[in-house]
Amino acid sequence: MAGRADYLAALGIENWQQRQALRIAHAPAAVAAIAAAGAAPDLPAQISNESWDKVAAEVAGCIKCELHLCRNRTVFGVGDRAAQWLVVGEAPGADEDQQGEPFVGRAGGLLNSMLRGIGLAREQVFIANVLKCRPPGNRDPKPEEVAQCLPYLERQIALLRPRIMLAVGRIAAQNLLATDTPIGKLRGQVHAFGAARIPLVVTYHPAYLLRSPTEKRKAWEDLKFARRVAGGLAT
Repeated sequence: MAGRADYLAALGIENWQQRQALRIAHAPAAVAAIAAAGAAPDLPAQISNESWDKVAAEVAGCIKCELHLCRNRTVFGVGDRAAQWLVVGEAPGADEDQQGEPFVGRAGGLLNSMLRGIGLAREQVFIANVLKCRPPGNRDPKPEEVAQCLPYLERQIALLRPRIMLAVGRIAAQNLLATDTPIGKLRGQVHAFGAARIPLVVTYHPAYLLRSPTEKRKAWEDLKFARRVAGGLAT
């Protein structure tokens, strides 16, 4: 297995040493309360008791929007269904549409490296997208598509009950937080998702980092920040 230095090198970070403690942005009061309790509040029993397989079957047969007409495979998500970390992207790309798994190809390889840089294997987190089907030409999701598909992700979140969510990319972050705020202004702080007020941290999408490698150092700061937030919750 490649060492941590190899994964940091993929991010453009060499011989990194933490010089001072990370400063965590002030979270909303509800998020702070979750951190103090060490866990998310209980979710409705009818949602919590729902099986993963039931949701997966519904996603596989979904025809709620026009995207089902051009997909090869739905992309439900992959990883540990008891994970503390949930990584959420925007939508499947061409490779994901063919393989039925999120974040494969070069972007997936970089995401794996990003996770390993903070001590997490791909198998230790759960990875999903806002949309379960690929938009034609990798265009941005339409609002009506998000409206039909986001409930599937919300049900996955209710089943997983993660301690932290990592939104990768502008589209994922804006849709999860119901905002049009630029990603640069969403980074570096703790947001809260849903009624359970799950802590959510925003970073850049791996595909964007491949196109703009000078931004990798910012993504590394986001990852360290998310790790610190998750660590605070764990205690």
